[in-house]
Amino acid sequence: MSMQGTDLLVKLLPFLIPVAIIQLGLMIAALIHILTHDKYKMGNRVIWVIVAVCINTVGPILYFILGRGDE
Repeated sequence: MSMQGTDLLVKLLPFLIPVAIIQLGLMIAALIHILTHDKYKMGNRVIWVIVAVCINTVGPILYFILGRGDE
C-alpha cells in the first residue's frame, strides 16, 4: 500500500469503525431473530441466514423489512 493509501485509510478510520460496528450489530440482531423464530413473510430460515450474512448491511435490513413474520 502506498503512502497516499495509508494516509487515506487513517483519515477514513473514524468513519469506517462506526459503520463496521453498526453492520455487525445489525447482522447479529437479524441472525438472533432468524434463529429464534419459525415464521417468515417470505422465504425460509436458510435463505434469510444467507442473506443476512452475505449481503453486508443491506441483508439484515431486508430481513427486518421483508422477512420478519408477525409474532
